[in-house]
Amino acid sequence: MKLEIVRMVLGPLQNNVYLLADQDSGEAVIIDPSFEPERQLEEIRRRGWNLTQIWLTHGHFDHFLGAATLHKALVPAPLIGMHPEAYAWAKAQNTPVSFGVPIDMVPQVDIPLEQDQRLAINAAGEPKIVEVREVPGHAPGSVLFYCESLKAAFTGDAIFRESIGRTDFPGGDYLLLLKSIRAQVLTLPDETTLLPGHGPESSVAHEKRFSPYLA
Repeated sequence: MKLEIVRMVLGPLQNNVYLLADQDSGEAVIIDPSFEPERQLEEIRRRGWNLTQIWLTHGHFDHFLGAATLHKALVPAPLIGMHPEAYAWAKAQNTPVSFGVPIDMVPQVDIPLEQDQRLAINAAGEPKIVEVREVPGHAPGSVLFYCESLKAAFTGDAIFRESIGRTDFPGGDYLLLLKSIRAQVLTLPDETTLLPGHGPESSVAHEKRFSPYLA
């Protein structure tokens, strides 16, 4: 298995959308499909990949906006993984339009995510190379995806380079977010690359040393 990460920066909020693929099998997942789903589809098709799953870190619309389009466009439809609490919270927000774009709700959840769950990229479900860790605080039901073999974690909006996710939105909890980061992010190996939902990458070692929120 030869893994590859592709990052696309899309939309008015400069969302990081990640493709995680097995180059040997051509199977891939997409993490937090955001604005411009047509560009995401174009990239998947250009690379000749088979998108098996959609993984969502949390329930803010800019991180799931493209999920419905991808789900409808591909046959067979990719399975959707999301924490049940994040899905319920997102549905309750009932935001029809934002930034002039209609908000299509995640159509379904096929893989309810939970702490310590193991995920596979391919449709067969093996090998399970990605670990789910719960990081609530920025939004209810937030998770990150940790891939030990790549020494990388897709952190959504829980943590950014020398910063953390906002907690002034509905459902935010500053103290809970700090607790989540210390328990689920800073316990990863220092060399782990942190791939956030917005902005540049960081590392566990860098955040331990330089984050003003985690001193």
